[in-house]
Amino acid sequence: MGEYGIVPGQRVAIIWDSSSPVEALKDLVDKIQALVGADNRVSVENVNQLSQSAHKESGFDVILSGMVPGSTAQHSAEVLAEIARILKPGGCVLLKELVATESGNNSRIKTAAKLVTALTLSGLVEVKELQKEALNPEEAQSVQEHLGYQNNDLLIVQIEGKKPNFEVGSSSQLRLSFAKKPVTSGKPSVDSATAKLWTLSASDMNDEEMDLLDSDELLDSDDLKKPDPSSLRAPSCKETGKKKACKNCTCGLAEELEQEKKSAQPKSACGNCYLGDAFRCASCPYLGMPAFKPGEKILLKENQLHDA
Repeated sequence: MGEYGIVPGQRVAIIWDSSSPVEALKDLVDKIQALVGADNRVSVENVNQLSQSAHKESGFDVILSGMVPGSTAQHSAEVLAEIARILKPGGCVLLKELVATESGNNSRIKTAAKLVTALTLSGLVEVKELQKEALNPEEAQSVQEHLGYQNNDLLIVQIEGKKPNFEVGSSSQLRLSFAKKPVTSGKPSVDSATAKLWTLSASDMNDEEMDLLDSDELLDSDDLKKPDPSSLRAPSCKETGKKKACKNCTCGLAEELEQEKKSAQPKSACGNCYLGDAFRCASCPYLGMPAFKPGEKILLKENQLHDA
C-alpha cells in the first residue's frame, strides 16, 4: 500500500485552500497521480468551491484535505458534510487543520477534540487523531498572512476518518409480525367514578355563577383604526435592501440582475485557473483549455460563460 494508504486504480480528491503554496500543491498532485496511475483519477478542488463542483455521490476512494505542505485550511460543517457525501462507503479521509490548544483563548478556531466531534457528526466513523505538531516557520507565516493570527496556542493536527460501509439513506427490511390478535368479546369495563368525572350535565352549569367575557372589551382604540393602505403593500425587491430578486419579481430587478450577469466577465474563484485542468474546479469556465500566463486575456465562447 502506497503513501496515504493509496493503491493504484483508486479515485482520489485533493482539496486545497488559498493558503496552499502552488508549488507544493503541484508536487502533491504529481505524487498522487504517480500512485494511482493515469485515466484522470485525481481531482483537485478548492475548499470554497467544493459544494459547487457537483461531484457525484460516493465517487472517491480517498480524500486528502489540507494535506498540502504549508496549508492552514479550515473546514466548516458544510465542507465536512460534502466530503462525507462524495466519499465511497469504506473510503478514507485524511485531513489536516489548524487547531487551538485546550488552554488557548482563541474561540474562532476549533480545538482538536471539537474537530473530531465535527467529523463524527458529518457521518464519518473510526475518527482518530494521527499526529499533532507545532507550526513550522512556513505555516506560521501562512497563518499570519491569511488568517491574521499569531501562532501562539496554535497547532497543526492530522486526523483520519472513514465512511461506514453503507450509503447514507440506505434501508433494510425489518421482520415484523402483522398477525391479528384475538378479539375479546364484550366491551371493556369502565369504572363508574371515572365515567362520572368526565361527564358534564346541564345541572353542573349555573349561569348566575359564570363570568362571561365581553368580546368588545378585548379590542382597544388602536385595533379599531383603519390601517394605512401603504403599510399593507409588500415592499419591492429594491426596497428590501437585498441584491436579490423575489421569486415572482415584478419591479424589474430580476431583469436587471440577469443583464448584469450576461455582461459580466468570468472571474476566477480560486486564482489558479491559468495552471491547467489539474488545478481547475469542476465548474471552471476555462475547463478544457490549455494553461496560460497570469493576466493574459482569454476569449471565451458564449456557452462557456457561467458562474465559476
